[in-house]
Order: sequence, then structure tokens, then C-alpha cells
Amino acid sequence: MFDLTGNVAIVTGSSRGIGRAIAEALSRAGAKVVISSRKADACESVAAALRQEGCEAVAIPCHIGRREDVDALVAKTREHWGRIDTLVCNAAVNPYFGPMTGLTDAVFTKVMESNVRSILWLANLVQPEMAARRDGVIIIVSSIGGLKGTDTLGIYAISKAADMQLARNLAVEWGPHNIRVNCIAPGLVRTDFARALWEDATLREGSESRTALHRLGEPEDIAGAAVFLAARSGRWITGQTIVIDGGRMIT
Repeated sequence: MFDLTGNVAIVTGSSRGIGRAIAEALSRAGAKVVISSRKADACESVAAALRQEGCEAVAIPCHIGRREDVDALVAKTREHWGRIDTLVCNAAVNPYFGPMTGLTDAVFTKVMESNVRSILWLANLVQPEMAARRDGVIIIVSSIGGLKGTDTLGIYAISKAADMQLARNLAVEWGPHNIRVNCIAPGLVRTDFARALWEDATLREGSESRTALHRLGEPEDIAGAAVFLAARSGRWITGQTIVIDGGRMIT
């Protein structure tokens, strides 16, 4: 049920953090994985480590905010492996921390284009072959920030709520082609991306105390859900948001 042998998966933002953990988990389950982020050397380092384990991985750098990079990511994956079975959209930005009154138009545009529009670009690029094959999986890494209000991460939370709705819309549109589209919504995970939140002792302790398991997440805590959704185990799941937060949303 969890075997991904023969599956080809693109994972954006996979040179570190949650994206890397997902790429490693998919690869160890048998998938051929594309490691992708902005920096070519960082991508190659992860891909090389997986190849040393006997896995199949290739590095294809991509800046998700640039359409030409996104087009090239999909085209080069097809050139290398001939197909795309799974798309994991993990790359995201969060350049602003503060109230919405201080949000500039430039930051609003950057966040929405990187965190929402790029996913639609990628999804539309892989959809035709998935539809023709009548099989495909798209996984969007969202956040529990998209499920609740916040006084400091407003635009990021809005973009992550939009990701959940994008998954629902695409699930409805592409369901007749047997393409499954879902979100994973992590809580606070110990990554470089969220460093400002967990390195602050007050913020970290407050988050841990309000989490049922009384600890922050680790990237590996998120990766298993991606394997579950990509494999046969997830073949009747679509349009859903799976929350993985150690019980933060229930307290």
C-alpha cells in the first residue's frame, strides 16, 4: 500500500526542512525524486546523499516565482525520467512578520505569487499527462496558519488558506481524471524557515504548552503523510487538508 516503485515525484523546496524530509521519504519508498530549490549546489547535495543510499534522485534547481524556471523544472523532469506521477508543492516564502496594517503591496504580491500562483502553474503543467494516464497526485504543503487568525503572520496565513481552497477546486475539476489533490497542514516545525518562531524561547514555550504532545514538530513528522497520499493508500482521498500539528489545533 505504501510502495512507490516506478513513481516519479517532483518536490519543490526540497533542499532542506519539510521538503527535504518528504523527498527522502518518497525516495526511500521507491520513488524517483527530483530535488528542487533555488540553489543548485544545495539541491545536488541532497540528491547525491540519496543516490549514495541507492535511491534514484536528480537535482533540478527552480525559482518558483519565475515562470521560465517552473516550465524548465517540468520539462527537464520529463526529459530525465519521461513522466511525472507526483507533484509536491512545498516551496513557499514568508518575508513579512507583523500586522496587516504594515503590509506593502510588493510583499502581498510576492507572497501570493510564490505561495499560490506558482502552485497553479505547476499543477496545470503536470495535469495533461496525469489526465491522459488517468492517474496522478498533487500534494500542497499548507499550514495550520491557514485555519486560524494571526496578528503577525496574516498574509502568509491568507496564502495558506488559499492553498487549501486551490486543492479543493482542483480536486473537483480533475477528479473525473482520477487526479487526487490534497493539502498537508503542519503546525510549528523545527525548520530554518520557521526559525524566528522556535528560536524565541517565549514563543517556543508558549507553542509547546498549547500543543497536546508538548513538543514542536520535526520535518520527519510530516513526511509520512506525503508517502501515504502519493501511494495506493491514498487513492480515494482528494480535496482534503490533513493537519499534522501534535494536537495544537485541538487545544
